[in-house]
Amino acid sequence: MRAVQRITSGWFIVCAMTSLAFVPALVLLAAPQPPCTPSRPDSLGPFYTPNAPERSSTGKGLVVSGAVRSASGCGPIPGARIEWWSVNPRGSYDDDHRATQRADAEGRYRYETDFPVRYFGRPPHVHVRVAAPGHRTLVTQLYPTPGQTTLTADFVLIRD
Repeated sequence: MRAVQRITSGWFIVCAMTSLAFVPALVLLAAPQPPCTPSRPDSLGPFYTPNAPERSSTGKGLVVSGAVRSASGCGPIPGARIEWWSVNPRGSYDDDHRATQRADAEGRYRYETDFPVRYFGRPPHVHVRVAAPGHRTLVTQLYPTPGQTTLTADFVLIRD
């Protein structure tokens, strides 16, 4: 017969039949996740249009990937709705460069679009709107640098 008793020092006493032994505790207590820094909001701009088609690609040249997370605990937000819009290669907004997608079960996403061009003196940028139940909607922009082909961005939402 074996008995195990927890001792506050982090050691266990294990009694097996007639022998007595002290063994280091191998059980790690689950510590709460520290909070994540919320994503910085940016302007919606005048060219947002709701109800973009569901798709994960609106062109080639820039791949954006990452996860949607909650600021409290930094956990993933599965099924978060992500809306994208950016200019076409001629510098105009059009429906071909608008998309909506859902984060997967681990809060991850992957989106591909044409590399945005400068227009009206603005640096290249991609608009993003991220919404999830129980969280404030985030509106922000991503600013890839010229020649960049991949961009990793986690969107961290604040709880309501």
